[in-house]
Amino acid sequence: MSFETISVIGLGYIGLPTAAMFASRKKKVIGVDVNQHAVDTINKGGIHIVEPDLDMLVSAAVQQGYLKAVTKPEPADAFLIAVPTPFKPTKEGEVPEPDLSYIKSAADAIAPVLKRGDLVILESTSPVGATEQLASWLADARSDLSFPQSNDDTPDVNVAHCPERVLPGKVVKELVENDRVIGGMTPKCSSRSAELYTTFVTGECVITNSRTAEMAKLTENSCRDIQIAFANELSIICEKLDINVWELIALANRHPRINILQPGPGVGGHCIAVDPWFIVSKTPDDAKLIQTARYVNDNKPSWVIEKVKRAIADYLLNNPTKSAKDVVVACYGLAFKADIDDLRESPAVVITKRISQMHPGSVIAIEPNIDTLPIELQDIKLVDMNYASRNAHITVILVDHGEFKDNFQCSNYLIDTKGIVNGRLSIEI
Repeated sequence: MSFETISVIGLGYIGLPTAAMFASRKKKVIGVDVNQHAVDTINKGGIHIVEPDLDMLVSAAVQQGYLKAVTKPEPADAFLIAVPTPFKPTKEGEVPEPDLSYIKSAADAIAPVLKRGDLVILESTSPVGATEQLASWLADARSDLSFPQSNDDTPDVNVAHCPERVLPGKVVKELVENDRVIGGMTPKCSSRSAELYTTFVTGECVITNSRTAEMAKLTENSCRDIQIAFANELSIICEKLDINVWELIALANRHPRINILQPGPGVGGHCIAVDPWFIVSKTPDDAKLIQTARYVNDNKPSWVIEKVKRAIADYLLNNPTKSAKDVVVACYGLAFKADIDDLRESPAVVITKRISQMHPGSVIAIEPNIDTLPIELQDIKLVDMNYASRNAHITVILVDHGEFKDNFQCSNYLIDTKGIVNGRLSIEI
């Protein structure tokens, strides 16, 4: 059965590029989002997020009539759900619990327009078992249709999980070229999902079951999180032992079977900082290493804050005529990684906000990839590198943007969490 009309629920960083990619292959695509501004922007041929080359794809798709955005689902042959999966509020020390309410809302929204032969794919990063829960919610809403709740391979509606595995800034390219993990609740669910994705995917569509597909995405990012935690812990140890951690890592990486990552101020983004908790929430007594890595990375910002406090105290000790109100702290970078504008779950944002809360003097931010600061940083001034180099007394490097690497000047009081300066000062390796 071919897919003539495809609906994408959630038009964010993953949903909109996916919708545009199907539309670029001359498929009729209906994008659904509760954000009226996003819907209006897309229907005018524009985009409400920043992603290279996406604007051209969306503009062409809308202009040619293959893509439209709405606020309520319409009938289609395939429904891809790409909505957020945040965590419920927790107290300090508690394991975060996934909030599946957005997936539930998506299920409730599409249920009335489902028909026999449709395909529903959950792309949202989810805890193990979420796809089965989605099928259960749909079954509750549509008792007149059958869903894959057992080993029966002939349900009226097929359901699968296919996690996104793309890098911000390269989404358009990687959506096409990356392999896709296809996790159907039955073999037929998998085969139909693979058929859909081969509309534009040139990578291999690898078939598995829904639970393994869910776990695959979580495993990838948990592995990365553990590797980063090792580097971050190493940087703390080296600080105490008066060792340049970047030189140390470069030396260790000369071993043919060693590849230590670079330390930083923590871990950010919508995946690595989040996905490990999905595993921990399901198996809290067994995911000991994964949970420890999360705590190491989550606590790294506090370590950076302490270094800033010591730098301010040292500056005042050497400048007795100054008060703390006179000290300007410059935070270089707010994004969760280099050379993008994405601030989601960014440790740089957390650190900058906490510095502004504890420091009575001025705090300035240098982030070349954005024009305005998020609401939680409204008390901070967004400046360029020239302004910061002239006015800052304390410099805090939080992101290794290309602009910072190419032309960096700083004060004598430097906290370099990314090795832009300190890594350069180590011996030639």
